[in-house]
Amino acid sequence: MGIPAYRLSYAHGVIDVPLSVLEVAAVQAGTQPVDALRQTAAFAQKVERLGYRRLWYAEHHHSPAIGAFPPVVLTTHVAASTSTIRLGSGGVLAPNHVPLGLAEQFGTLAALHPGRIDLGVGRGPGTFDAATARALRRGAEPATDAEYEADVAAILTFLVEEVALEPLPEPWLLASSTAGASMAARLGLPVAVAHHIRPDNTLSVLECYRAAFTPSRWCQRPRVLVCVETVCADSEADAERLAGPMNVVKAGLLQGMSEIPFPTPEDAALHCFSPQEQRELDAFRAQQAFGTPDVVARRLDRLAAMTSADELMLTTPVHALDDRLRSFELVKEGVGAVDGTAGLRIPDPSR
Repeated sequence: MGIPAYRLSYAHGVIDVPLSVLEVAAVQAGTQPVDALRQTAAFAQKVERLGYRRLWYAEHHHSPAIGAFPPVVLTTHVAASTSTIRLGSGGVLAPNHVPLGLAEQFGTLAALHPGRIDLGVGRGPGTFDAATARALRRGAEPATDAEYEADVAAILTFLVEEVALEPLPEPWLLASSTAGASMAARLGLPVAVAHHIRPDNTLSVLECYRAAFTPSRWCQRPRVLVCVETVCADSEADAERLAGPMNVVKAGLLQGMSEIPFPTPEDAALHCFSPQEQRELDAFRAQQAFGTPDVVARRLDRLAAMTSADELMLTTPVHALDDRLRSFELVKEGVGAVDGTAGLRIPDPSR
């Protein structure tokens, strides 16, 4: 039996859209990174049981809010304790790594766990700290567009010609701009769009990608995954409470500050946002999926229809494991698993 998709209804009909998960391993103030690390297997096992298609890990460094856990290590760890969910990086950041090394790591994983390993590749340094970024690059300057594309092309070549293990991992390119979209199109790769980071860019990214796509051995037609920040709870008040800590972190970044520790929901509730911060947070939130199951289902449905996405990936920056898992459970309940006949019919077509 295959991994179930979820049926999202919208004003023009019904579309089947698989749902997946992006995990960022938030580290809450007052806890240690190892506490988040020790939860990874239990988290993966639960989202697998819930029927999510894939689980990706993001690469971050020198962050007080997010653990610096290499995606390849987390993928290796979790693959041993799960059996059906696809796993991988969302993404590994190519400029920080030797292309042959990445090809060997993910090629080996794919051979050990056939049909379950994804290699999502991105560009950024994974840190807001300039010294850390330089250390990752051994003192080199940030990669140019040409250097980045050469690295990605080399990874793909090494997978086929040097590693040469079967089956190969499934490669994806992460994009939040038209430059990334153009590159994915040239290389004939499926694209994962960072709607959860730059939602205002999403439609232009997709238009660019689809218009310029060239088929390859990796992908015969444009294939789109859209990542959306999602916090789902039993009540609007609970969703607001759970979203509070990440709002505080984002507000600092909007003001050009370095990342701060991920606060507790209680501390976040005491934070006073400036009018400008609140406006920007509200504008961002309006393009994501926050709220009760019916509200989240409508927003995911709207995003799937707007983007014609082949897949939606949910990222839920909520620290407490039980709250995070409850959010994914409520999304599943609100959207409804496809069984060939059953599907959610959202009653308000005017949204």
